Amino acid sequence: MTDPKNKTESDEDLGQMVIGRGPCTYLLLLLLGLILLFPFLEEGIFARTLLGILFSTVLLVGAFATRQTRWGFILKLGLALLGVGLQWTALWVGSIAILNLAGIAYAASLAVSFIGVLRYILQRGPITADKLHGALAGYILLAFVWSFVYALLEISSAGSFGPSHLDFGQPGTFFKLIYFSLTTLTTTGYGDVLPLTNHARSLVMVEEFSGVFYVGVVIARLAGLYPSNQTK
Repeated sequence: MTDPKNKTESDEDLGQMVIGRGPCTYLLLLLLGLILLFPFLEEGIFARTLLGILFSTVLLVGAFATRQTRWGFILKLGLALLGVGLQWTALWVGSIAILNLAGIAYAASLAVSFIGVLRYILQRGPITADKLHGALAGYILLAFVWSFVYALLEISSAGSFGPSHLDFGQPGTFFKLIYFSLTTLTTTGYGDVLPLTNHARSLVMVEEFSGVFYVGVVIARLAGLYPSNQTK
């Protein structure tokens, strides 16, 4: 028979893991806030400035979210600062070429931050709220990385995604790719945004595989850690 006291303590421990906070918690909140606020921050100079600040904050928090080696931290911080600098330079001078370079720096910075978060949540040690939030943040980071990859592909080869033409000069275009990336990663696939070329389809297939693999590995890791942690 299960001891009610042990069950209560177990529920309290689980509750603490969910509502606790740490660096990855703040990263997760920033990413969720970015997704929710993005549609409201696409028109007008002031709104785009706020969106740029939010994106810059995500990059910088991603660089500081997890522990890493000295060189790993320098790489993440350097890529984050490069992306932020190129973004604000592009907005200041109105250069599309610099904005494309900023997109490459953003994709690289988010990818490195994702790798850091993945290493953090898979390392040995007890499950904490920060690790759980890191697992969710890593999933969203992965979707953002792919959205930048899709944007760069569409810019270099117009017509890769549709069914209608994607004009990055119009508000809401990049958000469509974020939405498409998240639906692809979760294998939902509503079908309102489609890959139209073989290059785009090949990237989409890799993202689908990476999403399934990420969920499987993270769940297996957390499930393997939780029973031993609970017994302890």
